[in-house]
Amino acid sequence: MTSSAKVLIAMSGGVDSAVAAARLVDAGHDVTGVHLKLADVPLDEQVPGHGCCTLDDAQDARRVAQVLGIPFYVWDLSETFRREVQDPFAATYAAGWTPNPCVTCNEKVKYAALLARARELGFDALATGHHVRLRAPDGATPVIEPTAGARLFRSADPGKDQTYVLYVATAAQLAHSLFPVGELTKDQVREEAAARGLRVAAKPESYDVCFIPDGDTAGYLGQHLEERPGQIVEVDGQVLGEHDGTWRFTVGQRRGLGLGDHVRRFVIDVDAPGRRVVVGPRGALACRWLDVDAPNWIRGAAPAGPILVQIRAHGRPVPGSVGGRAAGRTRVHLDEPVHGVALGQAAVVYAGDECLGGGRIVAAQRPTSLPLAVAAEK
Repeated sequence: MTSSAKVLIAMSGGVDSAVAAARLVDAGHDVTGVHLKLADVPLDEQVPGHGCCTLDDAQDARRVAQVLGIPFYVWDLSETFRREVQDPFAATYAAGWTPNPCVTCNEKVKYAALLARARELGFDALATGHHVRLRAPDGATPVIEPTAGARLFRSADPGKDQTYVLYVATAAQLAHSLFPVGELTKDQVREEAAARGLRVAAKPESYDVCFIPDGDTAGYLGQHLEERPGQIVEVDGQVLGEHDGTWRFTVGQRRGLGLGDHVRRFVIDVDAPGRRVVVGPRGALACRWLDVDAPNWIRGAAPAGPILVQIRAHGRPVPGSVGGRAAGRTRVHLDEPVHGVALGQAAVVYAGDECLGGGRIVAAQRPTSLPLAVAAEK
């Protein structure tokens, strides 16, 4: 490192951001910690180890900052979070799509917006505990200070990789970002935290959607969306049953269809305007193309050669290619079928371990037996 930088570190109260902050201090940076109050979950509904942004998380982050001797603040962004993440989450389900709130949060609040605010306040960079690797333009040298042309790679721990939720990062944003734990496995992060005497070393990871700490997504949506009864139909058009709202279903779902028979069926398509849920055999889920709207390409242009495409946060990447545009959309071709592609999910593109960007899925191949909400194209 040639010089120290003024760095704002987002401290969730977990072990990853704690070790990230410690490493920044060791590197000689001028570090300030900030904890974001995002999900405004009442105290009596908070569940330890589920979700995030609890009072305990804020206290844990403050203790780490005290140990490290860095300034620490709590910023209440709950109103922004509600407007940018929670409300669109329910509205997207109402439209028959399946959103990923963690991607939206990083794009609208926790990463991009926070970085913009940090820059406005005079910080050189934003740091987080994301498990991603940031490399210099040569693709080999780990980034330890703000670096123009920085490239985004999968983390050293494949099981904890979070590039999927950061595909929204632009080259300009990555030039002012630091991810100090990306070169470590999760076990190494915990070992380092313990060696430093940080109390969060053994803290369980948070999971589930942060504003749904009990994990009951259907229950949460039921409190925000009205029931709109409709039909459950087979791919061939046969009416099999009824439902109380299309928002209770997502493409690829098998359980909870409420059909009362023992035939193995999956949700093939969700037609919210028509109040119709289409079900069928697993083979009908096979998807060989999808379209993304306004994709973000970190290097500035769509990749021209072979790529890997990842549809879900922990899904298996499949080979494919990017080619063709229609109505402002970019077509992504899949060399092998992916089952259960839902609109609203993110399609993230890689070249080996390097994340090249991606976009939100707005159309995908569907069976042609019915005039479905999204027309199939061959």
